Amino acid sequence: MIGAIRELGARVTAGVEGLGRVARFGGHLVGAVPRPPSRFGFFVRALFDAGVLSVALICLSGFTVGMVLGLQLHTTLTRFGAEEGLGAVVGLSLVRELGPVLTGLLVTGRAGSAITAEIGAMKSTEQLDGLRMMAIDPLHFVALPRALALTIAMPLLNGLFIVFAIAGAYGVGVWRQGLDGGVYLSGLEDAVLFGDDVGQSLLKSLVFGLLLGLISTYKGHSCAPDAAGVARATTSTVVTASVCILLADYVITALWGV
Repeated sequence: MIGAIRELGARVTAGVEGLGRVARFGGHLVGAVPRPPSRFGFFVRALFDAGVLSVALICLSGFTVGMVLGLQLHTTLTRFGAEEGLGAVVGLSLVRELGPVLTGLLVTGRAGSAITAEIGAMKSTEQLDGLRMMAIDPLHFVALPRALALTIAMPLLNGLFIVFAIAGAYGVGVWRQGLDGGVYLSGLEDAVLFGDDVGQSLLKSLVFGLLLGLISTYKGHSCAPDAAGVARATTSTVVTASVCILLADYVITALWGV
């Protein structure tokens, strides 16, 4: 019994210490933002890698998710004679929940894991130590541009996902199921409010980008300097960031008020 309690205490202590290390790493990142020199060129390149290279995945995924939503929701609403509400239901579900959450999960698998692997490879090949030898802060030079790029790219990719998902649902509902296009668009326009629904979506995507940027860069900097350590850090980034995104989604939804 004493051994079990001791093991539980050790696990809790290790978890609290891990949270402290992440918080300290995040504090160093925030403190590095105003420090010169500007890493604008590295930021643009990181934004291209995290944002532009994810556009095709986001657009295709959004369109297919919209098609599935349009088909399933139209079939369900038809049972209750409320198929005119397809646009409203699709718009609210995508803008409030599915858009930011699915975008966050997709970007985690596509860009977050790549950033962790890239930084981990730099650590295993001692490139980060080389930067320190040249009096260059690796957090400012390597981690900060990538974390900022994920933070900026996430809301933009979220908007693309929602637009293509609405288009996919429109295609299925109007062209395949025979719903009037004007009814679909008017229901969407009446249901979705910019200040409440779109604002909540933008806030969620921004928070998800911050979390993903922090987790992916931290896991890369803290991984073991070998191939197995980089692989474990990459997997841990995907798992940890996905769980944090889902938890943050609940917290924001509960605080915002449905």
